[in-house]
Amino acid sequence: MTISFSSSKKISKEQLSILYNDVEWSAYTKDLRNLQQALEQSLEVLSAWDDEKLIGLVRIVGDGLTILYIQDILVLNSYQNQGIATQLMQQILKKFKNVRQQVLLTEEAPDVRHFYEKNGFQSCDKGSLVAFAKMN
Repeated sequence: MTISFSSSKKISKEQLSILYNDVEWSAYTKDLRNLQQALEQSLEVLSAWDDEKLIGLVRIVGDGLTILYIQDILVLNSYQNQGIATQLMQQILKKFKNVRQQVLLTEEAPDVRHFYEKNGFQSCDKGSLVAFAKMN
């Protein structure tokens, strides 16, 4: 298996549907046109491919100078625990290494916490940071 990476924001609705539904992020797939447009308007999208098959992606929003927000990072279940998400994250963090604020919001789970901490993120429940969110 040879994994390739692409920074193209042009990904078919079908490929996006398969990926997002596989990881049970169905809130995104209720409106695939909206999801596709969100990718196209993102600051950066880096996707992982096994030949012609979309197997993962990371999507970044923000200005790319003072702040970036990691909106989505996901990998097909059958490809998880193979370092693909780590490669996606490391490539993004390298590209935006000079951006002071690198932020994300996610659900609590031991494997999730471990993943982000090993990639240099600090949980806001530890240290002097505080986080707020308003979800509709």
